[in-house]
Amino acid sequence: MKIVTIVGARPQFIKAAALSREIALHDGIDEVIIHTGQHFDDNMSHVFFKELHIPPPTHTLKKMGDSHGEMTGNMLIEIENLLKQDTPDVVLVYGDTNSTLAGALAASKLHIPIAHVEAGLRSYNKKMPEEQNRILTDHLSTWLFAPTEQAVKNATKENIAPHSIHNVGDIMQDVAHFYGNREKITNNPLLKKIELKNRDYILATFHRAENTDSPTRMTTIVNALCELGKAFSIILPLHPRTKKVLNHLNLLKELEKHTTVINPVGYLDMVTLEKKASVIVTDSGGIQKESYFYHTPCVTLRDETEWVELLAEGHNLLCPPLSESNIIDAVHQQWHRTLDYDKNPLYGTGNTAQNIINILKNTQIKA
Repeated sequence: MKIVTIVGARPQFIKAAALSREIALHDGIDEVIIHTGQHFDDNMSHVFFKELHIPPPTHTLKKMGDSHGEMTGNMLIEIENLLKQDTPDVVLVYGDTNSTLAGALAASKLHIPIAHVEAGLRSYNKKMPEEQNRILTDHLSTWLFAPTEQAVKNATKENIAPHSIHNVGDIMQDVAHFYGNREKITNNPLLKKIELKNRDYILATFHRAENTDSPTRMTTIVNALCELGKAFSIILPLHPRTKKVLNHLNLLKELEKHTTVINPVGYLDMVTLEKKASVIVTDSGGIQKESYFYHTPCVTLRDETEWVELLAEGHNLLCPPLSESNIIDAVHQQWHRTLDYDKNPLYGTGNTAQNIINILKNTQIKA
């Protein structure tokens, strides 16, 4: 069996670390990795392949364009040509990025079976590019590898064939198990360098278009972080696109007065920061889950979340960035919250990669 794996963004590199490692254990399965170049900054791309020991990409595409349409269209053309060249049995895609949709569309046009890892998630906000990508990809896929029972229910409600949907657990749980206690994480020099103490700071990230495309939301987030920075230490690994927007809005200098702004960090450094923070403030889907894996309460700067199970018991608070005071209040609430992270594990037991490969191996792919 030949699998072509398509990745392009930070969360996909992390998930591929677990599944590519499992693929390598199985004789008779070959993997070809296509890196679309969606995240082209070295701090958000190459460092993940190096740190997580992911096999180097067989093919690396150049930056594909600035707009969603241009990027997805250009990726589609390039991926289609590579799939014709590599003739895989399965195209494997992750999550909900433009790379995900472009890979699924290219495979579908060539009648190649598609495996979608992290399928069935829904925010029910179709204005989000990620929501559009995940819905379309699910409806094109042969196998929907869902991380939770709620994701299974979401896909089933859309009349996707039940035999296509598999609750395999969350691939990020595999990653957390494998890397959560690595030596580099438990004795990382990063915290010493920036002089932050264990469980005594806020970790903040924001990069989603729904926030960065809105000057009002960006101003609200920055003002809230600046006010929080008067009472708490805040570390902010800054996404390149977010930095560009902040500069354009003349907000960056003020933010730097009240927070510790750093460049994007590798996965292991990010895990260090997540594990040792008191609260995480983010608009990232992946970091919401990582906060749960590493027992750090979270505040999510979005109108909705696809990870609804994190809201039920207070692991995560949803806080649309429309009011500075609401963000500040949510952070204070989570700072003082005590949670039981051992109650009812939400995302499986850490064997998701094995479950996925077993299903692919035991399914008749070609007649």
